[in-house]
Amino acid sequence: MTSTNQQLTHFTCEIARSVGKFMANERKNFDDSKIENKGLHDLVSYVDKEAEKQIIEALQKLLPESGFIAEEGTNDKKGERFNWVIDPLDGTTNFIQGVPIYAVSIGLLDGDELVLGVVYEVGRDECFYAWKNGGAFLNGEPIHVSKRSNIHEALLATGFPYNDFSKMDTYMKFLEWTMKNARGVRRLGSAAADMVYVACGRFDAFWEYDLKPWDVAAGTVIVKEAGGTVTDYKGGDNYLFGREIVATNGLLKLPLTPEGGLRYFC
Repeated sequence: MTSTNQQLTHFTCEIARSVGKFMANERKNFDDSKIENKGLHDLVSYVDKEAEKQIIEALQKLLPESGFIAEEGTNDKKGERFNWVIDPLDGTTNFIQGVPIYAVSIGLLDGDELVLGVVYEVGRDECFYAWKNGGAFLNGEPIHVSKRSNIHEALLATGFPYNDFSKMDTYMKFLEWTMKNARGVRRLGSAAADMVYVACGRFDAFWEYDLKPWDVAAGTVIVKEAGGTVTDYKGGDNYLFGREIVATNGLLKLPLTPEGGLRYFC
């Protein structure tokens, strides 16, 4: 299956790049009249929806028996074995505001296992990709997580909650700790970009809560294949559907409870 996953990954990269070009072109004439609200601070546009349709149409031809777990719900078919996990435009608010950090994110589940991931960061024309046991790559070149193990030398990334504020107190306590101890903390506005930046060593760790499967599926494969680790807040593996994630270079130790959870989240 490794060679098949490799081939699927390269075809998926082509799809992501094609859709990314569509989004970049639409951005040139985009205005606020084309925005819809899915919920509090949860925005969507015709670009998200059309991009998802294009991705699904292409992936159906690539793997006809597969199903889809996609953010905009343009296709709710579920596959018996294979399911693509798709965020057509991760970083919609950035896209709407003209901030050039947004990405196409596509992962593939084989049963319950993620076997490939592609993240195309449109603004920088950077395609990150990986398949199970195949390593991780950026525009054809191998990438690896950083080797920093000292928190004082580490650059961290996070995402701010925009409609689920149930963990704000604990989140802010942990953010305060990172601000006082790390080299810096960044918030890009795209979890997919955050994840792949961990994979290539630009960030040393990333954490966030209230994320959906399509936000992290592709990035998870890429981080792991680049030598990093991905867990939930308790150190377990319920990060894809559990709405909480920690991705690190595997060497950096964020503060943990004896039970293995992030100190301020448990």
